[in-house]
Parts: sequence; C-alpha cells; structure tokens
Amino acid sequence: MDLDGGNRRVFNRLGGPSAAQPTDSSKNQKVCYHWRAGKCSRFPCPFLHRELPHPTGPTSAAANGSGAPKRFANDSGFSGPAPRRGPNFNNNHNNSWGRMGANKVVRKTEKVCNYWVQGNCNYGDRCKFLHSWSLGEGFTLLNHLDGHQKVVTGIALPAGMDKLYTGSKDETVRAWDTNTGQCMGVLNLGGEVGCMISEGPWLFVGIPNFVKAWNTQTNQELSLSGPVGQVYTMVVGNDLLFAGTQDGTILVWKFNAVTNCFEPAASLKGHTLAVVSLVVGANRLYSGSMDHSIKAWSLETLQCLQTLTEHTNVVMSLLCWEQFLLSCSLDQTIKVWVATENGNLEVTYTHNEEHGLLNLQGMHDSESKPVLLCACNDNSVRLYDLPSFSEKGKIFAKQEIRAIEVGPGGLFFTGDGTGYRVWKWAEAVPKP
Repeated sequence: MDLDGGNRRVFNRLGGPSAAQPTDSSKNQKVCYHWRAGKCSRFPCPFLHRELPHPTGPTSAAANGSGAPKRFANDSGFSGPAPRRGPNFNNNHNNSWGRMGANKVVRKTEKVCNYWVQGNCNYGDRCKFLHSWSLGEGFTLLNHLDGHQKVVTGIALPAGMDKLYTGSKDETVRAWDTNTGQCMGVLNLGGEVGCMISEGPWLFVGIPNFVKAWNTQTNQELSLSGPVGQVYTMVVGNDLLFAGTQDGTILVWKFNAVTNCFEPAASLKGHTLAVVSLVVGANRLYSGSMDHSIKAWSLETLQCLQTLTEHTNVVMSLLCWEQFLLSCSLDQTIKVWVATENGNLEVTYTHNEEHGLLNLQGMHDSESKPVLLCACNDNSVRLYDLPSFSEKGKIFAKQEIRAIEVGPGGLFFTGDGTGYRVWKWAEAVPKP
C-alpha cells in the first residue's frame, strides 16, 4: 500500500506544487462545504480545504520560506498534510485538534448515530457515535417489533401462553406471537393505556376511569369501574387486585369464584396526588406517588403503616428484592430501603443519576448474578450489578423507555415510543 504516495495526492489537493500547474481535473475541484463550516471529518476529502482563488507560483512558495507548503505533525507522529481548519481557526492557538492517526481508536460517545439509524452513515467504524442500540457485554438484542404509534406503557406475558401483550398511549393493546414475532391482533380501547399486568390467565389493562380485565383462556371480558381519571399502576397481592389512580386513591378488588367477577373490596386513601407505582413484598403493599411520598400498607388490615418522604420528586417505580425495597424518582436518585428492628424502613443507600428515573426491574444474568435494570428519561436503560451498583451496560432508544418486563430463560423486554425490543442474556461459558 502506497501510504506515501497517498499523502502526496492529498497534499497536492491542498495546494502542493502540482497545484501551481493546474490539470483538467484540478480545474474542476470545489472547496469543501463541510470544511468551510469547520466540521469536515472525511479523510481523504475529495474537495479542497482552502478558499479560492489561491495564489500560485513563486509568491506562494515564498510565503512558507521554501518551495513547498508547510507540513504538520499529526497525532500519530508521522508527517502528513496540514490539519483541516474551520474558517475561524487562529494560528496563534496551540494546535491540539489534529486529525486522528489511522491507527488510533475512535472513542465512542454514548449516543446512537442518527445516520446509522436511518441506514446511511458513511463513516463505519470511524464514526464517533454508536452503531448499536446497546453498550456492554453479556446480553444481545434478539428482535425489535414496531407497531404502536405512541409510547409503550405496559408489557405482559400471561402464564402458560405463547403470546405477549403490549399496551400503549395510542389507545391500543397488541397481541404478539412469541414464536414468530408477528402481531396477531390489535384491540382499540378508546383511552390511553396507563399500565398493564398479567396474573395467571388474567390480563389487566388500566385506562381512564376503568380497569379492563380479560381471561386469556376463556376470552371473558370484564370492566371494573370506580377509578377517577387515569389508572397508572396495578399489582396483585394476597388474592387482591390493587390499582393506583389519578386522584390519589388505591382501589382494591377481590375475585369471587362463585360469580366469576371481581368485587370492590376497599379504597385506600392517604396520597394527595396520583399514585403511579405499586409493589407487593413482605406482606406489605408499597405505593409511590406524585406527592413525592411512599406509603407502606398492611396486606392483612389494609391500614397505612408508614409514610416515607425522603424523595423530592415523583416516585416513579418500586421494586422489592429479598429484604430490600428499591425506589426510583424523577429526583434522579435510586434509594435502597431496609427494615429496622421496629419494622420501619430506613434508607441504607442512595444512588445518584444524571437524569430522572422512570422504571425499575430486577433479574439475574447468565451467571445468576443480580442485575438492576433502570430506565432513565434520557431514552436509555442502565444495567447495574448489585449490590455494588457498578455499571454493566446501557440500552438506548429513540424515545423514553417506559415499560420493562422480565421473561423466562434470560429474556427481558423494553418498550419505547414505537414498539418493544427483545433482549437475552448470553449463555454462560463453562470454565475449564
């Protein structure tokens, strides 16, 4: 490979000795538009990196004190053509912005390349932006299924079925075949889906002023009335269905096997704004609200046992893991709570993020190590090893990821503004 000859050819285009004697090809060369804007990153660039007209003959040679233009040392230590300069470049500045040598590693920024997304990035491995929807090792993207017109707010996998359901703010629920990845049907609900869960054969969908319930085995459909405004979150515990609503109330239903219906059982009041997160653990129900608080309720008496006020913004998601309660908030923190001797919860650790937090899910990787999946409002999901909170990887999307669901066999799912992605932890390699 003629590296030296290649340098001379590029060098001549920048105004080397051959430029003094124009040829038919050099007469038609144009000044690089991107170079004029100070952001040309092509190497070699087929256009001129100088303004026209350019002085020729003895005058140009005398300007440099010799018969050839100056050459600068690039970052690799080899002599090469003069660095590309923007129109406002000042020769008095220390030149530390030189072009990277061919053998240098391009440091990737943690941002997905917009041109790569559109399928027309020309830089390939030299692009400083990511050509991938994830960073990190140990997990891979299996599939990306589009279909929804707005953000996916719920993902559910009813037990014993080969179907996956997604709900969206586009007012629809879609059913997907888990074997083929094909959409099997679309149900229009006439209202934004605020949340969706499955329990046994039942699929529950929260919409404004109602909870819709479907028995996926018998196709029985029920409408549970009582909510005021949007239903943002649901959970099942102690044979009860709980729904957090826009007016700050937690509604409770119990299934009656005789009538094959869900009957109202209680209405839990205490939050002053909408309840947006619910979780059950250690014989308690925990609720997070837009009023910045977390409340702990007894599953036996349905009485409030404790109110936690350490968060300073909306408590978006709650997760029970072993003896710990984890909470995340738009205040850019994840808090880890542990019960004291008297049974009350106290913060034992606070993890700080640079962005607001939307959703928490926990699972084990291929080596059975606990991993926390945390959706942030910068259109990403962080993956953390527990209990160290050391970063294990990142997942990116075009829009906010509002839904995360864990499946069998190392699968997990993330829902964003158009559909959902299927991820899988790689199989662990046995040690010799």
